Amino acid sequence: MTDSNLPPLIQQMLKPEFYPDSGSFAVGDAPIQLIQTHISYVLLTGDYAYKIKKPLNFGFLDYSTLERRQHFCEEELRLNQRAAAELYLAVIPITQEAEDGAPKFQLGGSGEIVDYAVKMQQFPQDTLLTELYDRGELTEALLRELATVIAKFHLETTTNDYICSFGEVSQVRQAFDENYEQTEQYIGGPQTQQQFDQTRTYSDRFFADHDALFTDRIQNGRIRECHGDLHLRNIAYWKQQFFLFDCIEFNEPFRFVDVMFDIAYIVMDLAARQRPDLSTVFLNAYVEQTGDWEGLQVLPIYVNRQTYVRAKVTSFLLNDPTVPIDEKQKASDTAALYYRLAWASTQPQTGRLFLMSGLSGAGKSTTARQLARRVGAIHLRSDAVRKHLGGVPLDQRGDAALYTPEMTQKTYERLLTLGLALAQIGYTVILDAKYDRGSLRQAAIAQATAHQLPLQILHCTAPTEVLIERVRQRTGDIADATPDILAAQSFEPFTPAESEYVKTLDTTQNIEAALNLLLA
Repeated sequence: MTDSNLPPLIQQMLKPEFYPDSGSFAVGDAPIQLIQTHISYVLLTGDYAYKIKKPLNFGFLDYSTLERRQHFCEEELRLNQRAAAELYLAVIPITQEAEDGAPKFQLGGSGEIVDYAVKMQQFPQDTLLTELYDRGELTEALLRELATVIAKFHLETTTNDYICSFGEVSQVRQAFDENYEQTEQYIGGPQTQQQFDQTRTYSDRFFADHDALFTDRIQNGRIRECHGDLHLRNIAYWKQQFFLFDCIEFNEPFRFVDVMFDIAYIVMDLAARQRPDLSTVFLNAYVEQTGDWEGLQVLPIYVNRQTYVRAKVTSFLLNDPTVPIDEKQKASDTAALYYRLAWASTQPQTGRLFLMSGLSGAGKSTTARQLARRVGAIHLRSDAVRKHLGGVPLDQRGDAALYTPEMTQKTYERLLTLGLALAQIGYTVILDAKYDRGSLRQAAIAQATAHQLPLQILHCTAPTEVLIERVRQRTGDIADATPDILAAQSFEPFTPAESEYVKTLDTTQNIEAALNLLLA
């Protein structure tokens, strides 16, 4: 891209002398860097970043007037200070004066205001999660920490009757319909007619069949003022903390959304990078923190939507005259990938159930985590279900009231209810509990049989001394079992009818090898 293709303002902002404090940055071998998206220009100066909104009107986004750009700059500052306050500093007017017959632009000058810039603290680009991923540094531990951060963010975000109204089917589907209208022009280019037709049919059918599900999401307070664009490139890990930045400020329906809408971007992002294992780790950590396992029922439509939106916004670059031909070809290839992934996500899946069983310390959760990564399963831990039922924070020990027979019964009932609901819509689900009583196992077998769901019981075992040592050394986990509790536990043997479903795993041996045999 040559400077002559850019607006005069951006051409001047590429010069270090444009900035009042240019002496402290953008010198020597560190020139001003321009990052261009389909809706903005971002100038990286070294110490700060300045974001200018393009004077566009896409319908869902309208920056076409100076007043609108000022308003949305101020909204961007306000909203992003919720989860990235250290990054978002101020909104600065850009003024224009004539100098030798040519326009001269200034940050905060005394001339006529012609635009506005959001001033941000510049952070190293290599701290973006996309960069961490490319370097192999986006670990499971970081993704679990990120899930906790986002869960806390969602808990603290605003919700009210007005915001909740955007969770109604009539409101949610507007953006879907708009997406299809805006992408018909790309049929025969990045997407095929079949992909377009079948993707649209899928979303139409989902909304028609699940009206009650969307109503439940509203009633349970899951529609909130979210981020709205929470993909890996809008998250930085800098100074040992996560910054969720560049949230949606320009469109309320994109921001007043189901929390599952928000996390769907990350689930999609990791899956698109062919790392469903990392996507599974993140998703399981998030729903365990929030207890919002019911939300997994609406997650598929939002994963589909976010994938399609990625295709759409990439397609928009094909219509931008300032984008070079080679960049347009890359954009076309990328859009085609996401159109294909959006279509693939509409294909039906067959669900199944795994039951973990064994005493405390037997390695059930460790095995379940490995299995979940391998098969993309939802990992439902009875410890988490129990604490959410009892209103006990996951990181706190429960008292005796949490472990009464009545609470144990409620825990297993909810565990099975959730597992059945998710497996029936195509999820593989792992019910991670002791399942030490035959009545509990037989109830699960009966329900799986009634719903024609494949079921397998994984019985984890280890010598008693190993169980004791594992429980004694357990730290940083939500399980409350102690050696004394373990000593009081017993396991009812499997009946012949149950044994047909059982695979016994010695968890002192190589679990990965055992899972290979199991899955083969």
